[in-house]
Amino acid sequence: MNITFRQLKLFLALADTGSVSRAARECHVTQPTASMQLKEVSDSVGVPIYEVISRRVHLTDAGRDLARTARSIADDWAAFEQRIDATKGLTRGKLRVAVVSTAKYFVPRLLGTFCAKYPDIDISLEVLNRDGVVQRLRDNQDDLYIMSMPPTDIDLEDQIFMPNPLVVIAASSNPLAARRDLEPDDLSKQRFILRERGSGTRMAIDAHFKRLKFKPNLRLELGSNEAIKEAVAGDLGVSVVSSYALQGHAVKQGVSVLDVTGFPIQSNWHVVRLKGKQLSPIAKVFQAHLLVESVKWARQES
Repeated sequence: MNITFRQLKLFLALADTGSVSRAARECHVTQPTASMQLKEVSDSVGVPIYEVISRRVHLTDAGRDLARTARSIADDWAAFEQRIDATKGLTRGKLRVAVVSTAKYFVPRLLGTFCAKYPDIDISLEVLNRDGVVQRLRDNQDDLYIMSMPPTDIDLEDQIFMPNPLVVIAASSNPLAARRDLEPDDLSKQRFILRERGSGTRMAIDAHFKRLKFKPNLRLELGSNEAIKEAVAGDLGVSVVSSYALQGHAVKQGVSVLDVTGFPIQSNWHVVRLKGKQLSPIAKVFQAHLLVESVKWARQES
């Protein structure tokens, strides 16, 4: 096969964007040039590597295999460039991080302090639901991934870096908000509003309720913490959310944290990557920064 590094980067952009035109823009070439280069890649491989269905690009099995190979080559080259920069006293390059949606309440601040130390580093931050982050993890699309419930069917390098307590909330007007020492049975007549199935928060909640042998009376399943907080504030029911989703302002958001035996649920934030994946110098520095700064930040929030 005779495929250039530039063509591999163009194919990676196609795999990431699902669009020839967007891949062309990302690689700063015209669309006709991109189409011609991608055809040359496909011809060189000798089998179809993608197909277009309803104007959307879908990789074939061979295409996904090529994307994984190309990403590994691009990552190795980026790490080499960073090592060379380090010998020159420079710290620059790109850091790619994917996080589950609840982590958006604190990860940008941690990235902010990192960028203040290393202003020449570019950050790519993907905020997705758990399924989206896990898929990116399977495809090895980023340097590091932050989530509360790492998948158990993938070999991972997994490090806990911060607690993620899950608390019960109700509308501030709910009579339970004024009570102390509630038992789970006191919630039996309440309707519950919970995150969608498959989210890390929901998985932790379901496991905890199963241990308590408590079956919540479910009213709604919602895909965002903001929607849940609004529904709870409107007295549609009670919920269990990460304390980070409240950002220390529960009262201002019209909700109260209930004092319930067995809560908060003791969950944790994890930073993970595929087992055996070699971190770039920048990713190593960021992981160390994450561990140090998260301790400081969690202490301030407690």
